[in-house]
Amino acid sequence: MSNDRPQLDEESSLQTEEHKDQLADHVSESFVPGDTALTGDQTTNEPAQETALEEERIKDEIEIQIDLLKDPDWAVRREAVITLGEMGDERCVEPLVKALQDGDWQVREVAIEALGMVGSPAVDPLIKLTRSWDHRKAALRALGKIKDERVLDPLVHQLRSDEFAEDATDALVDIGSPAVQKLVSVLGDKDENTRKQAVIALGRIQDPAALDPLIEKLKDKDWFTRLTAAAALEKIGDERGREAIKPLLKDSDTVVKMRVERILAAWKKRATNA
Repeated sequence: MSNDRPQLDEESSLQTEEHKDQLADHVSESFVPGDTALTGDQTTNEPAQETALEEERIKDEIEIQIDLLKDPDWAVRREAVITLGEMGDERCVEPLVKALQDGDWQVREVAIEALGMVGSPAVDPLIKLTRSWDHRKAALRALGKIKDERVLDPLVHQLRSDEFAEDATDALVDIGSPAVQKLVSVLGDKDENTRKQAVIALGRIQDPAALDPLIEKLKDKDWFTRLTAAAALEKIGDERGREAIKPLLKDSDTVVKMRVERILAAWKKRATNA
């Protein structure tokens, strides 16, 4: 019996080593690349998670700002309007036009500027808005921020308005030289108010291209138009204008004569100090 024990011990040791080898093989196999037991779920889920995160990151900024226009805080709405204007995208037009009707004047003010930044895509909606008496003032001012020939006729049309003539004039002055030709074309308009406002606008724009047409208006039958033309020529500052208004020192209207005397005196003083 003493001879059998060593043999049994040896067989037991061999079985133990074989068991260890099998266990090691099993563990190694569990780490084979591509094994779905440990890595399959990660491989499948990671791209989906990354896509979801990316979509969240690139969520349309315009939509975010449009949503902020509904915020109860006027300061938040104001910043959203400014941001939409800076984006300058056509999709910003409709919400910005609505912002012209905001309950807070500070939001409405920046909406005017923002629509000017968007530019031509805003013209048609703004022209439609001029039909609303409540929102016409803001719409006219916004149109004046846009350098597009389509804005000229609607603005000139409003020169006939008692309530909004000054707003239309301001808008045409904002446009500047591109509006001169259209303003000159209405200097002979049958509507007296249109003529007066056109003269005022041309004087404020101070474009030399309006010089001759304004000199012609010094002969207008309306005393206020003559006076306004003289003041406009003073603003342009061309010497031809100075000579042209001198005959008004003998004008039939006393107010015109007195005003022209002051204009010429101021003109002479500036020439002396120059």
